[in-house]
Amino acid sequence: MYAAERQEQILARARTLGRVEVATLAKELAVTPETIRRDLSALEKAGLLRRAHGGAIPVERLTSFEPEITSRKTIMAAEKARIARAALDEIPDRGSIFIEAGSTPGALAELLPDRPRTVVTTGLSIAMALTTRPRLTVLMVGGRIRGRTLAAVDDWAIRDLSGVRVDVAFLGTNGFSAEDGLTTPDVAEAAVKRAALRIGRRTILLADHSKFGVASLCRYGDLADLDLLITDELPAGAAETLPDVEVRQT
Repeated sequence: MYAAERQEQILARARTLGRVEVATLAKELAVTPETIRRDLSALEKAGLLRRAHGGAIPVERLTSFEPEITSRKTIMAAEKARIARAALDEIPDRGSIFIEAGSTPGALAELLPDRPRTVVTTGLSIAMALTTRPRLTVLMVGGRIRGRTLAAVDDWAIRDLSGVRVDVAFLGTNGFSAEDGLTTPDVAEAAVKRAALRIGRRTILLADHSKFGVASLCRYGDLADLDLLITDELPAGAAETLPDVEVRQT
């Protein structure tokens, strides 16, 4: 296989999977890791990929790129389900929790036991799903509903969150890394996410491995703002690059 053909395959896989890893590509394409690294460097120079720890990410996932709401649940669905099941252990028997809008926090909402507790959420679809469970008290944060994510945003949402204090806040993100912190593509969502970081006595990020190393347009927080990161299997050595937060891999 010529280098150009191999690089075309690498780019296609990155766009399909959301990221590619050097070790996996080397095995699948039957070349050395050094060859894959040269391919990734060439694709990065061409403006098609961005190198990340142990692999690379397509540029579409950086800055302003967001998947449509209809496709979010299907991306990394199995990984999100494992993360959600692990997060169940962090839910208090009683009291209050916050579940942020997003597909991974939404996966947790789907598994939430119907027991007496208060659930605060910025996610319209999450609120609608939870209102069918009679023993839950569901509080929907107000504000403009952003069509792409069905999340409450803008000043009303920030004002509502400023008066909230919950036992555990479960958050999602578009990207995380030690270098770039927590990031998201939209300015309005970033402001609400920044407010959500302050409302939990315990703050937990739910994010699959494809979000690792992604840097979107708006930085809204640091890993040190979190108490725990629950994720699936990160690339080898990735957890060691995140010293400011406890990492639990499912």
